[in-house]
Amino acid sequence: MDVTLTAAGGQDADELRSLRTWLADVDELRGRVALVESPPVPGTLGPVLDALAVALGPGGVATALATAVFSWIRQRRGEVTVKISRPDGAAVEISAKRVQGVEGSSLRELLADAVRVLEADGPGEVEGPR
Repeated sequence: MDVTLTAAGGQDADELRSLRTWLADVDELRGRVALVESPPVPGTLGPVLDALAVALGPGGVATALATAVFSWIRQRRGEVTVKISRPDGAAVEISAKRVQGVEGSSLRELLADAVRVLEADGPGEVEGPR
C-alpha cells in the first residue's frame, strides 16, 4: 500500500524535499519514497512538487516512516504540518507545534496511534497532544 505525505506551512515543496532527504537516510525506507509532481503551470519552469508517495510493506516500514516523520518534524524551525494519507482516506496529521514539546510516554502513544492508522488497523484520524 502506498501512502501520501503532504506538507503545509508556507514552503511546502521545500519542506517535502527536506523530508524526502531525511527519509532516504532510513534503511527501511530506502527506495520506497517517490516524488508526486504535477505538470508545470504555463509560464513557469519545471513541475510542481505536490507530495511524497511512500510504499509501505511488512517488516516495520510503517513504524519506520512514522518515527522518521516525527524525528524530522521535531527538528524543524517554525510551523510545519505533515499529513500522511492512506488510499482509503484515513490520515495522520503531525504538527511541529504539537510534537516538539512532547516527551516520553505521550510521544510513544502518539507514535503508536500513527502506526495503527498507517497499518490500516486504526481509525481514520489521529491528532497529537494540544
